[in-house]
Amino acid sequence: MTTPISRGFHGRRSDGDQAARVPPGNYLTRDFPVLSAGPTPHNPLESWTFDIRGEVAEPRTWTWEQFIALPSERVTVDIHCVTKWSKLDTSWIGVSLDTLLDGVSSSAGYILAFSDGGYSTNIPLDDVRDGKAWIVYEYEDKPLAPEHGGPARLLVPHLYFWKSAKWVRGIELRQEDAPGFWEGYGYHNYGDPWKEQRYTDD
Repeated sequence: MTTPISRGFHGRRSDGDQAARVPPGNYLTRDFPVLSAGPTPHNPLESWTFDIRGEVAEPRTWTWEQFIALPSERVTVDIHCVTKWSKLDTSWIGVSLDTLLDGVSSSAGYILAFSDGGYSTNIPLDDVRDGKAWIVYEYEDKPLAPEHGGPARLLVPHLYFWKSAKWVRGIELRQEDAPGFWEGYGYHNYGDPWKEQRYTDD
């Protein structure tokens, strides 16, 4: 199957003065490459919702207005792309997964984040709790641009950036793990940048 990819998948190499924060095999960039598979979704906020579903006692849904009214956090993190660029000190505002999952009763061990456009990615539940993940809607104090996943994307900075699903619309809690979009195309199931877990056999 042929998958359309944008130009940002073909990066360039450069060295920065903060090499210790850049995982092996990556290079530092000050740009913000745009990486996507397929067209950029443009859906009105009036019909946007975020859902928690799957192995939960009671599914949850927020409208856009309800979502941005939740307690938010500013997080400044380094991000690392499987295509070998890293960007340091990126600033985001969004809602912690801890807030969204507070009080959720489930025996699930995994989540599948799902997005507009059919994208999905799988992550162990423990990797999105305890201050490790957010649903962000502002980048550098501006609304998150559609090409970077706006109005909202998942942010899981300790994993390769394909796990930070753009245009996210919810998470499905699962007992069993199952590959998401890129994982089904041979990307690593977990994606630790410090172990260079880029592809299935890494």
